[in-house]
Amino acid sequence: MLPKESDEALAPSERRQSDRKKLIVNVDFEGGEGTGIANTRDIGIGGLYMITNAELESGTPLFLRMTIGGEEIGLDGVVTYTDPGHGVGIHFQAMSEKNEEILKRELHLE
Repeated sequence: MLPKESDEALAPSERRQSDRKKLIVNVDFEGGEGTGIANTRDIGIGGLYMITNAELESGTPLFLRMTIGGEEIGLDGVVTYTDPGHGVGIHFQAMSEKNEEILKRELHLE
């Protein structure tokens, strides 16, 4: 019997609310126990996954800064998934219209 795949399909109730695209950008983040720099693995209108060794617990609020399409954006988010030593999934909170437009344009969602 083969081992289970780690990216096995999730039940609809466990899936994120929006699709994500592969996009690697630097992210400066603040929250939890301090600040850090990470890289995104994928990003969408609803959130992102960032690669970091920082120990961030689910429910931790974060402020994220990144440059997308030549424009710096700041986003509030909350950690919704943790993979200690590898990274975290972040759900965006109350995104501005301008930041949403930038993300949609760069992710080709318009």
